[in-house]
Formats: sequence, structure tokens, C-alpha cells
Amino acid sequence: MAGPGAGRLANPLSSVSFQLLLNLTTVYFVFYFFLTLGVIIRKSLLLPYPTDAVACDVCLLFLLAILEFLHFYSGVRGHLMESKGFTLTHLISTATTVFLALYFLLWQTYVWRVDVVLSGVLLFVYGLDGVLAIITSKRLASLNNIV
Repeated sequence: MAGPGAGRLANPLSSVSFQLLLNLTTVYFVFYFFLTLGVIIRKSLLLPYPTDAVACDVCLLFLLAILEFLHFYSGVRGHLMESKGFTLTHLISTATTVFLALYFLLWQTYVWRVDVVLSGVLLFVYGLDGVLAIITSKRLASLNNIV
């Protein structure tokens, strides 16, 4: 006769909603990246956009893309491996991507309505992502305290 815990899997700390939100964030970011790049090009053609500002906006957009890759990679690794280190890296990269999204929402040279909508949705998704990452890291911390 098997014991009371035999045949049962350990209580997984992973969250389906967190994994789905990571994938949704990545899919939306690809859409955001190409649309924002197109808007920057359109603004540079239609408006008296300083060359330095165009270069700065494009460089910051590519930096945001690199950080989004780190954000996705560390989020998936932290989620699947249930690793506090990767989850902490995910939270830090979430904070930096939020600041860059705020730049595109508030501080770029010309801000159009499409910029406000795109960046607002991105910030909302990053906010949900950050909350779920904090919940996941608390679960991991509580597991390490119990064991």
C-alpha cells in the first residue's frame, strides 16, 4: 500500500496565467516595435524632426527590443525552472522596459495619439507582468523558507 503522497506530483509553483502573459507581452511587443518604428519614420518625413532626435528614438527603440528579449528569456526561465535569480532578473528588466516605454509615451520629441495608445497598452501589460512576477517570486521565497 502506498503512502498518502505516493503518485502525486509536487505542488508546482508555475502559473499558467504568468506564462500566457509572457507570451502575450512578447507578441504585443513585436507589434509595438514595428508600429513604433514606422511611426518614427513617418514623423521624421512629415515633421521637422531633428536628426539627433530620430537617431536617439531609434536607438532607444532597439535598446527596448534587446531588453524585451532579456525580459522574455528571464521570465520564461524563472517561470519554468522556478528560479529566484531569473525571476529577479525578470523584475529588473521589467522596470527598465517600463521606463523606456514611458519615454515613448511622454518624452520623445513628438508624441502622437498612436504613441499614447501603443505605449499605454504596453505599460498596462508590463504592469500585469510585474505583478505576476512578484507573486511568483513570493511563492518561490515561501517554498525555500518551508524546505
